[in-house]
Amino acid sequence: MRSAFVLLFVCVAGPGWAQPKEQAWRVALDAYWAEVDSTYRDTLHSPLPKLDRKDFEALERFPVDPAYRVLARFETLEGPVFGMKTSTEREPKYRSVGTLHFMLAGVEEQLTVYKNIDLSRLDEYRNYLFVPFTDLTNAEATYGGGRYIDLEGPLGEEVELDFNRAYNPYCAYGGAYSCPIPPLENHLELPVRAGVLKYHDH
Repeated sequence: MRSAFVLLFVCVAGPGWAQPKEQAWRVALDAYWAEVDSTYRDTLHSPLPKLDRKDFEALERFPVDPAYRVLARFETLEGPVFGMKTSTEREPKYRSVGTLHFMLAGVEEQLTVYKNIDLSRLDEYRNYLFVPFTDLTNAEATYGGGRYIDLEGPLGEEVELDFNRAYNPYCAYGGAYSCPIPPLENHLELPVRAGVLKYHDH
């Protein structure tokens, strides 16, 4: 009788236990984008053209989709320091720290994770890691120059990679910015319909 009760409890309560995790994830995601939107409304720090700042409320994004929140296997593999290409002649120094391996829409994919050498010398960015990528939505639904995801290191063997947090480089909004161009190795041969959309005609 006891075992039957336990089984019934698991069957009834089990799915409900997942809801707080899902809810916490969505709350955290909403808070993330609220902070981004707040920055873009800030007239002192916004990358938006001055004419667009007055009526700006929030960046347009794909609907939140849990399918684009994946668990990736992280393989540590430190590479040499190199100059990453940007939208200008500037080439900031980066080093690859490893590779994320994951399944997305039934396709096995991977992305390289990078560390900015100069930024990593600052206490605030000591653990900052950078995942720039391109995919098949670029120049149509999303910015043609690709998008970025930020991670905080050190990374363990399993890493949550959430494309719902994918954001645009400042170059997507015009202006004289110098933005890293995602290396060819970080191109995904599928459409990533999550995260921020392109802005106007940029």
